[in-house]
Amino acid sequence: MRIVSWNINSVRARLSHIERFLKEEQPDILCLQETKATNAVFPAVFFKELGYIYQAIHGQPSYNGVAILSRVPFCEAETIKYDWQNNQEARHIGIELANGVRLENVYIPAGGDIPDRDINPKFGQKLDFITRMTKWSSSLEQPTILVGDFNIAPLESDVWSHRQLLNVVSHTAVEIAHLAQFQASHDWIDLGRHFHAAPKRLYTWWSYRAKDWTVSDRGRRLDHMWASPSLIDKAIAHRVCESCRNWIKPSDHVPLLTEFRF
Repeated sequence: MRIVSWNINSVRARLSHIERFLKEEQPDILCLQETKATNAVFPAVFFKELGYIYQAIHGQPSYNGVAILSRVPFCEAETIKYDWQNNQEARHIGIELANGVRLENVYIPAGGDIPDRDINPKFGQKLDFITRMTKWSSSLEQPTILVGDFNIAPLESDVWSHRQLLNVVSHTAVEIAHLAQFQASHDWIDLGRHFHAAPKRLYTWWSYRAKDWTVSDRGRRLDHMWASPSLIDKAIAHRVCESCRNWIKPSDHVPLLTEFRF
């Protein structure tokens, strides 16, 4: 089973990219973040025509939005939407696969520009979001795959310059500490670093501000795929599909693909 996670940065604006990727890579399940579309306008028929007939969608206009599109059946009765943001934003959708494994797709808030919750409420919301996820995770018993845009690059080698980004949101010590607590709450396995150990370069996001992202290569590893410890022997490969960032008018994030043998 091939599972993909991709912050698409507007699903309707990237349909040609999505079609190309699905035809080239043939994943079984596609998890999207930042779809920026309500359920009513989400291109459900487009995905069904490509074979992704099983769909779990949690949409929102203009911002946020998550979706899981699958070629394999899942238990519709077990679709869950957690409000870890505590304000009804569409930032999570979860399903249960036929084999009993949970698949959770999350879009953690970016957190604004200033890493101070007193000055910047968005930063506090981000930390509180992770705290709520940690509470959920600490009592988690079902084998689970967690994917999405975490908006945190935790390791020094997860950013183009640790020294220059120490006080930049997504790589601050307080965010990294919160994410570490979350990871420890379930002993989550970071699949990216399981297959590509630090300090190997492993970026998933490049700013639109760079005229040529390949030359500056100022990337960050903001997107992640984690798994319960009991599933680690089921994961057999993981890669970042970096070439997608070079397509015309791409998302600033690229897809992550993990292959499992269940």
